[in-house]
Amino acid sequence: MPEEKTQTAPREGAPGPFGPFVLTRRIAIGGAAEVFLARPRQGVKPAPELVIKRLARSRGKPTNFDVLDREAELLRAVRHPNVVTVFGAGMVGDEPYLAMEYVPGVDLHRLLRLAASENKLLSHDVAAYVARSVAEALHAVHTARDGRGTPLHITHGDVSPSNIYLSITGDVKLGDFGIARAAGKDAELRSSPGGGNLEGKLGYLAPERLKGAPSDQRSDIFALGVVLGEILLGEKVFSGSGHLATLLSNRDANIEPLRRVCERLPPPLYQTCTRALETDPARRFPDAAAFGQSLGSFDLERARAGLAEQVAWARDSNLFARQLERRVRHSSGASFPSSNLTGSPSQDLLTSSVRRAGEVTHANVSFSRLMELATTGFLELDDEVSLLGAGYRRVGDIPELSRLLAPSTTNTTAQLFEPGVPDYTAALRETPMLSVLARMRNRRESGALFVARATREGSEERKDLYLEGGRLIHLASSDREELLGQYMLRLKLISRSTLDQALANLRRYDGRLGDVLVEMGFADRATVLRALRNLARDRVASLCSWRDGRVQLYRGSKPAKIDGPVELDLAVPMMTAAIHAKGADAPPLLGLSLLPGRRHEDATSSEERGAAPSSLLDVLEVVGAGPAASEAVVRSLIERGQARERVISEREALAAVQVAMALEWLRAE
Repeated sequence: MPEEKTQTAPREGAPGPFGPFVLTRRIAIGGAAEVFLARPRQGVKPAPELVIKRLARSRGKPTNFDVLDREAELLRAVRHPNVVTVFGAGMVGDEPYLAMEYVPGVDLHRLLRLAASENKLLSHDVAAYVARSVAEALHAVHTARDGRGTPLHITHGDVSPSNIYLSITGDVKLGDFGIARAAGKDAELRSSPGGGNLEGKLGYLAPERLKGAPSDQRSDIFALGVVLGEILLGEKVFSGSGHLATLLSNRDANIEPLRRVCERLPPPLYQTCTRALETDPARRFPDAAAFGQSLGSFDLERARAGLAEQVAWARDSNLFARQLERRVRHSSGASFPSSNLTGSPSQDLLTSSVRRAGEVTHANVSFSRLMELATTGFLELDDEVSLLGAGYRRVGDIPELSRLLAPSTTNTTAQLFEPGVPDYTAALRETPMLSVLARMRNRRESGALFVARATREGSEERKDLYLEGGRLIHLASSDREELLGQYMLRLKLISRSTLDQALANLRRYDGRLGDVLVEMGFADRATVLRALRNLARDRVASLCSWRDGRVQLYRGSKPAKIDGPVELDLAVPMMTAAIHAKGADAPPLLGLSLLPGRRHEDATSSEERGAAPSSLLDVLEVVGAGPAASEAVVRSLIERGQARERVISEREALAAVQVAMALEWLRAE
């Protein structure tokens, strides 16, 4: 591409003449670059329609202006039908740009997101076809040579659904080489565009990259394994309730979601996926060609036609807007004016507004226009949106909207290696979970408490407890969300047929069963929240029976979202665990002389007492000045219950003594 220094560039984000091109529409934004659909100002060369990636000086750092040249140089070395073609790079004024092939269709990220909202999965043939196409693209990238025939050893570094483009004719192309690097003799190519930062999208990074260890092209194979797994599952392979939880799952290559569905997957696809996701690079495929060959045989033409049909469906922006609008209404947690989505609702009921730094930038826009603002990069996480006439909320707090933001701006890591050293660790064989929970409550800890153990099958079972001031505010588990349904079924809060109907619609509501039950009228929100709280209590209590495993606390880590705040005093699951403890977990407590413990005086404050069960609080009054025989304390607790017409069993009374000792309200002499 020629330099066009005399041509004035249009203002940032605006279509218009740009060097030898006319920018017709901005289609994406990420980091320091904007992406536009464009056409030549004269003729049809290099293509009637093309994509211009423009590095805007107002956002780009001076050290980043060689990024597009490097990307163009790497792409010129790769010629393959499954790799986006680059036509060249140039300058308009002081703004560099890259001209590339336009792929009419959608990216895989959008297709998977829309399919999930419709409770659909791509066929296994389509999954194999997409994975093999990307594998062939990677093989071409990895084996590329420069003009002298010297291998470049290029690593793409950002293989993810948003960088896999699907055309309306069923083509699959790998693009966005913005952070690709080469390990050839050329020092400039060998250097990292990010100046040593770790770049790429969280959830697709190979464990060795997250650990800051040396990596090579096999990290791309790992990322492609993640992509294949996501297609097969219809959900993320590595996920969690927060950034740190996702990072830990990614780092440890915890593929439990795949293992749960292995029986319904064709063996070649499952085996290919799991081998690509090995933690040790040496156990993965030696190259991308081997990955593609291991996928087995499938009907290529049927797969290509099936993909083309899915792309045409996903490209329907009106359908996309309607689905997202429905999901926002059902699962955002906000209260919206009612309207008939299938009819012709009043326009003012369907409009939204956007404000930034307190000033309204867009007023009374349609939902499809709001979606366009998000996908083309106008919206930012800290902007506020009044959705469909409701109150203003931060974009980052609206999952259905924040997911539309360009993945490169929301999920790209920088200077991210290990998650850091935990602020507290414990081995459950040495420190019982009851003691861990007591420590968290006593110290008013806030952060993420990860509890994990190995299962007999060789996988990992993990529960993520998010604490605030020593209280449980959210709990996530490697168990599936259907456990809420089973829990409500056991309590006869819903019927089996109701649960089956709700599970059938789970994907439509972003996997949140509670939202499905409420929105379909199967249960009221108060009942669901109470069930969630009790389920959290029982899940935390069950941890006290784990005799092996590890505990890690990361202070300050917060969940990405909380579907329904639990707000559970840790003394509640501690009591539940102690009541149901058996064997070694139920220590002998009779025959002891009990005295006030180190924290007995602290327990006179309402903050320390919290929302602890009444029988536990009674212990504080029974053991006043002390000492008191444990048998006498138990009898007194039982009598206090009778006086209040409440049955306190001997087991509960003993549990209250045990928990009071763990909290250091009591001590034994």
